[in-house]
Formats: sequence, C-alpha cells, structure tokens
Amino acid sequence: MAEFAVSLVVEKLTNLLAMQAAYLDGVSQKIVQLRNELRWMQSFLKDADMKQEEDELMQQWVSDVRDVAYDTEEVIETYVSRAASQKPFDLVTKPFYHYKVGRRIESIRSRIRAITGRRETYGGLGNGRSGREGAAANDRLRWWRQPSPHVEEDDIIELVEDTKALLTKLTSMESRRRVVSIVGMGGLGKTTLAKRLYNHNDVKNHFDCRAWIYVSKEYRRKEILQGIITDVNAVNRDEMEVLEKLKEEVLLKKLHEFLEERRYLVVLDDVWSMEVWDCLENAFPSGKTGSKVMVTTRNKEVALHADGGGIPHEPRILTEDESLKLFCQKAFHGMKSLPPELEKLGRDMVVRCGGLPLAVVVLGGLLSRKIKSTEEWHRVLRNITWHLTKGQDRIAAILALSYSDLPSHLKSCFLYLGLFPEDVSVQTRKLIHLWVAEGFLPQEGEETAEGVAEKCLTELIDRCMIQVGRLSSLGRVKTVRIHDLLRDLAISQGRKEIFLEIHHGNKAESTESISTKSRRHAIHSRHDRYAFLKHFAPHLRSLLFFNREYNVDVARKIMKVGYRSEKKLNVIYKNFKLLRVLDLEGVRVVSLPDTIGSLIQLRYLGLRKTNLEEELPLSIGNLQNLQTLDLRYSCFLKRIPNVIWKLVHLRHLLLYTPFDSPDSWHLKMDTLCNLQSLPYIEAGSWIDDGGLANMTNLRQLGIDGLSREQVTSVISTMEKLQDLQSLSLLLVSELEMFPTLIGLSSCEHLQKLCFYGKMEKLPDPQEFPPSLIKLTLYNSQLQRDSITKLERLPNLEMLVLGEGSYNLRDMTFSSESFPKLEILRLHLLKELEEWTVEGRAMPKLKHLVINRCEKLKRIPDGLKLATSLKELEIVGMPVEFEYRLRTKDFLEFKHTPSIKSTTDMLAIGLGSHQNAGWPEAQFS
Repeated sequence: MAEFAVSLVVEKLTNLLAMQAAYLDGVSQKIVQLRNELRWMQSFLKDADMKQEEDELMQQWVSDVRDVAYDTEEVIETYVSRAASQKPFDLVTKPFYHYKVGRRIESIRSRIRAITGRRETYGGLGNGRSGREGAAANDRLRWWRQPSPHVEEDDIIELVEDTKALLTKLTSMESRRRVVSIVGMGGLGKTTLAKRLYNHNDVKNHFDCRAWIYVSKEYRRKEILQGIITDVNAVNRDEMEVLEKLKEEVLLKKLHEFLEERRYLVVLDDVWSMEVWDCLENAFPSGKTGSKVMVTTRNKEVALHADGGGIPHEPRILTEDESLKLFCQKAFHGMKSLPPELEKLGRDMVVRCGGLPLAVVVLGGLLSRKIKSTEEWHRVLRNITWHLTKGQDRIAAILALSYSDLPSHLKSCFLYLGLFPEDVSVQTRKLIHLWVAEGFLPQEGEETAEGVAEKCLTELIDRCMIQVGRLSSLGRVKTVRIHDLLRDLAISQGRKEIFLEIHHGNKAESTESISTKSRRHAIHSRHDRYAFLKHFAPHLRSLLFFNREYNVDVARKIMKVGYRSEKKLNVIYKNFKLLRVLDLEGVRVVSLPDTIGSLIQLRYLGLRKTNLEEELPLSIGNLQNLQTLDLRYSCFLKRIPNVIWKLVHLRHLLLYTPFDSPDSWHLKMDTLCNLQSLPYIEAGSWIDDGGLANMTNLRQLGIDGLSREQVTSVISTMEKLQDLQSLSLLLVSELEMFPTLIGLSSCEHLQKLCFYGKMEKLPDPQEFPPSLIKLTLYNSQLQRDSITKLERLPNLEMLVLGEGSYNLRDMTFSSESFPKLEILRLHLLKELEEWTVEGRAMPKLKHLVINRCEKLKRIPDGLKLATSLKELEIVGMPVEFEYRLRTKDFLEFKHTPSIKSTTDMLAIGLGSHQNAGWPEAQFS
C-alpha cells in the first residue's frame, strides 16, 4: 500500500509540473526535488511492503513513508483546488500562497530525510528478533497445512458431490496428461478435499505411483523435484544419498524418465503463481493413459494456465447444518449434536463462519477448551469477530496470505470493499465507478480506466478474494459479494493502513479512538447528527452512506406528511475540500446546499434514492472534475439545471427514474465528449444541437420520447459513435413509427439493441450491427417476414419479443435458424396461438421464458428433444397450458433439468418475470 501511495504521489507531482507550470514559479524547483526524493524512496518500498508483516522496524518505516505520501498528496490537491478556484492568482495572494506551499514542501522533505536516516541507522530491517518471529510464523503455517497427505482427519464433512465430481476427473482415461485443479479462497478446505481424494481407494488403485508436494509462496524448484522423486520412489536407497547433490536439470530429467512409463498422480498443493507451473511442467510427461497432476490454488488464472482445456473445480461452502455438525465434532470431540441449551448459541456462532470450514474448525477447537456453559458461550458469541480474525492466528494468517500476495493497486481495490455493509450485494458498475473516482488503477496503454477496473475485478474474483453474486442473462457479473471473514480482514487492515473507518450510528466508536487521518468513511445507519465528521474533513477522500431503510412508498408517505429527516446536511460540505467520492444513496436529504459547488475535487456524486425535490443547485456546474452523477430513483426531483454542459469530465450520467423524468428538452450537452454512459434521457434539442454527435466515447445510450424525425437524426449520428455497445430507443407515442433503420451496420462494437415502438420495416440481417448479440423489441408489430430476418442474425445470443412486438396468430422458427441463440424470452404475446419450431432450429438454446402468452396452447414439439435446453421458465400461463406441461409435456422434456412455473406452487421451482414497459435491465 505504501508503494502504491508513493507511486500515485509521484505521478501527481509530475502532472502538476506539466499542467500547472504557469502557477508554480517560485516552488517548481522544490516540487522537482520532492518528486525525485520520493522516487528514490519508492525503489525500496516494493520489498519493504512485503516484509513489513514479519518485521516491526520495517513496519514502522513503511508506515512513516505512507504518512509522508498522504501528506504530500494533500499539499498537491490543496494547491490544485486553490489554483482552480482562483485563476489566475492575484498579485498579492500568489506570492504569499507560494511561500506557504514552499514551507510545507520543505517540511515534508525534512521528514523524508529523517525517515531515510532512520533506515540507514537501523539498517537491520529484517535482521532482528522480528525477522526470526516471521520465520517462525511461516513454519507455523506449514505445520497447520499438515504437508503429509497421509494424516487422516475424522472431523471433516464429506462433500459427496465434490468428491464424486473430482474422482471422475482423476480417474478418466485421456491419452495425454491432464491437470485437475481445485480453486477457492483460503480456508475453504481445498487441501482437505485433495487429501481425501489422494487417499481414496479408487485413486490408489488407479495410479501406479503418487506424490504429494506442498509448494507455498516461498517454493524452491529443487526441493519440489526432490520431494516428488522421493514420493514416487524414482530412486533406490543408494541414490537417495546423492539426491541432494544432483543439479536441478538432472533431477528434472530423472523424474521425467521415471514418470514416462507409469500412470502417475502428482499433487501440487498451494500453488500461488503461474511461474511455479512453468518451471515444473517439463517434469510431467504424458505417461501412461490417465496420468494426472492435481493443483490446489487460490487463483483461477493459475489453474487455467496449467490446463486451459480444463474447468477448475470450486468447492462449495458448507451449509448451516454441515457447519453445525463439524462444529459439534470439534467442540465436543466427536459428538453428533449439541446439548439443547447450547444449540441456538452454537448455530448463531457457526453462521458467522460463513460456511468456511477452517473458521468452523478453529471456533470448535476454541470452545472445546472452554467451560460448556451458556454464560461462557455467550461471551464468545459477543466477541466472535475477534476470536475468528484476531484471537486465532491460524485464520488471520491464512487469509492474510491472499491479501499480501495482491499487487498494490489491487490491495486498495480490495480494502475498499470493507466500506460496504456485511452481506450486501455490491453492484459491479458502481464499484468500478468508485475505484476510478479514487484513482486506484494503473494506466494500461489506451485502455479506459473502466476497462482496467473490470480487469481488476476479474482478477480479484479469480484470486477468490471476492465472490460472484448475480449474473446478467449473457453472463456478465452484475453484483459481487465478499465473505464475512475477508470483509473483517479488509476492515482491520484498512484501519491499520488509515485507509477506512466505519460508523454504526449510536454504536459508533468515539472520534478519539479513530485516527483523524482516516481517508474513507462509511455511515452504516442514520445518525441524528453528522457533526463528528468535521474531525476528518482535511483528509477525507470518500464518504459513503448506506441507508437500507429506503423504500419508494415509504419515502412518498414521508414527503406527504411533511417529514424531513435530513435537510441540507450542511456539515458535509463545509470543509471537505479534497473529497473525491460522496455517495448519499438512500439518505432522506431534500436539497443540496449551494456550497456543494466548492467540492471541486469531487469525482463521484451519488444521489440515487434520495428525497431531492425540485432541482439541483446551479453550483453543481462548478464540479468540473465530476466523472459520475447518479440521480436514479430520485423520485421527487423534477428537473436538473442547464449546467450539465460545464461538467466536461463527466463519464457516467445516470438519470433514469420510473417516476418523474428530468425535463431535458433544452439541456445543453455538446461539451460532454468524455461521456461513456447515458442509459436514459428524454429526447430534446440536445440531439440536433451537436450534443449527441460530440459524445464520441459513448458506450451505453438510451433515449425516451423520440419522434420519427429524431430517430432519423440519432441513427445518422451513429457513424460517429464507434465505441457504442448498447442502444435503446423509445418512441414518444403509439402514433409514431420507427423509420427504416439504415446506418446501424457501421457500428462495429454495438452488441445490444432495444426498440420500443412500431417499426415501418425491420432492417435486413446485413443492416444490423455485425456484433449484435442481444435484441429487445416492444410494440414493434412485426410481420412474418420479420421473423425470417431475425433468425438469420449470425451472432444473436439473446432475443426478447415483448408485448406488442408480434401480434399474429402463428409464428414459425425455421430449420437451422438462430444458430447462436442461447436465451429466448416471449413476453405478453397476447395473440400467439401456434408456435412451430422446426428441426435443428436454435441448436444452442439454453434458457426459454414464456411469460403470459395467454392464447398459446402448447410448447413446440421441436423443443422437446433439444439437448441444449437447460431451463424452461413458465410465467402466468393458463391452467390448461400448465396442466399439459406438468403431465404429458413434462415427461417428454427429458433433456431439460430445470422447469419452473410461477403459477404452480407444487412445481419444480419458482420463476420470475419483468414488468411490461421499458426493461429495467437496460439500466442496471
């Protein structure tokens, strides 16, 4: 973290010298000297950051460097803020202010010299007692993992499904050697599962020889090769004596030759990097048919690197009952149930373990040594977080390994998740916008900051630091979650790094116990006052409010009776000059003060689900660094002022609300050339006034209330929007009609289209965007020949035919149509009675939804033998249709594992459906 903090400051100093040269006369030389000294210090930090956990002197040195970096950043941003608000400085103010800046820079340089001097004076960074303690800690970790796979464990939960699936993979008979990977977060039980498989009789009988090697982060190739050779008995007793003296190349050759004649299994436990596989791969020949290497790792990328054709196995977490059973075995030495008076307490405790076997085992072991009384167990439950993360070295050390292995910028991204409430699903797009606003992300060539953020998100998922929550229909990650114990790690590490702080209403810690330099604060419940925030104002970068009580109906009632829980939150805006993120989602604030315009460092302003009335203050136009403005579901906001054009760095303008849409007819928007997301906006003069044509970076666009002429204008602009990926167009009324949509084929990156309104003529297949994968149609009134056009779209993966899109009695999907379609939704096709699907149509269809197509008599026979169909969802269909589905049709759908119905409570599952109208998925 210190390395990353310093690198950011060096970059900012460089940018300051380049962009503010006209205002720096008198201090520019001092800034250059400061930057150079920080660069020198940066060169020592990468190694220091990794060693600080095991060396108290190093820890203190890194902490001092981080503090200097933070203070330097504040000097830079304060100067930039002052320069931006007073351009140009007047003749009196400028020399005086430069004098003050110069004094602060000299003070920082003096601190850097002192820190450097201490490093030289106490040059034993890593040489003292703390270094020995670090080595001992590593030894404890190695012992905890029990490197010998032959140690039997009676107190484990046998995951039958996981064991069965992996046994099938291990005993398969491919002609070439394959890699079987087990991937998951620390403490999930990957090693335990691998041991069970390694000692399984079917595995023992299948392989001629086996070897188990614990790799770890501090691996040595020679030791690994020696260990494998010893386990598989590749040398005789006499050769064992000289094994230590052989060179690595000789060892590798000897092992390769021995395995070449045998069916072997080698387990590489706890692999951290792709480099490990690269340096060992040549030792593993194809061998006899069925040879395998099994890898356990916390990083999915490592598993895919070892065998790109394989699918890594991710063990599931334990259920509550499984956790309770394992807990009981550990706490009561083999008993199968808890005493009745302790069962509720035990269940409450294991829930906090989040299904993580390691946490359950540690907690059970802890309680096995305590008095079996309700008083003592209550005491443990009250301090459960401490016991699981601080009081027990084993959990803390194993989880912290994953954090320590992260690159510095990913550490910041991970710690940021600690700000979110426990068990909350975090929207990935919001998280990405927050990371970008904070400036966590390294520049990668021409890649956008959002693109880099998506890669960071994927890497944290692959490293099992965060979990995938909800997926979109086409497989994009829409929400993520973080395991409770990893969240606890993020909070404890974040507080240690002065990175974050969390306030819990009246339970909040006193400000005296929190460092005033904490840079990010989250409010997790409604406070009566926010005055305590003033203590953190000079250093604050992010302020996030999490109000779970928001409800549109409740909000309307509150407004109706004139209740005002928050008015202007004036305290928030007075001194937060360096604030980058302000998220007021769910706060019942009815207006923003004009002083919000003074927060010129603000990059993210979240006003989603607030009670804002009338309009935003005109001073919002002063926020020239703003990147994201989120006004969605601000249901009482009538309009936004015509100052949006001043926000030239705006990237995401989120206006969508299902209640009162902003009056955007006369908005001036021609300056917003950096805009990437505009998922909902009313049509207006801005379309023809150069606003749309200048938005050359748009990725997502949705326009409501369009006339036929405006649609023509929008389509004619498409050739300038070459980065556009999603487009939604809604006509102003049923009397309007879409013109011929010629021009879309020039949008090479356009993947999603939504049209809401009658279509004069559906484009021919070659006139659609070549990359189109999702098409949504409502009120289109398609003719039969339109279906013929749709089924020839070569890359279409998802088709939604919504209400009014097709009003004819019968519909036919011809043979070999829709070659790549995976998802089909038929929604409120009220006139459809007969639907025919010919042979080999939709060969890749996986998910079919039929929603309130009330005249449809039956599911097409052509779908009954579709081996690709995995889920059939029926919503609001007539009783006759449902009955036929449950009886005759159900028996014929032999290849469809999941059939769901919302109207039959005894059916296999429950379905879901979208409301009629504009699909919300376009804007989530």
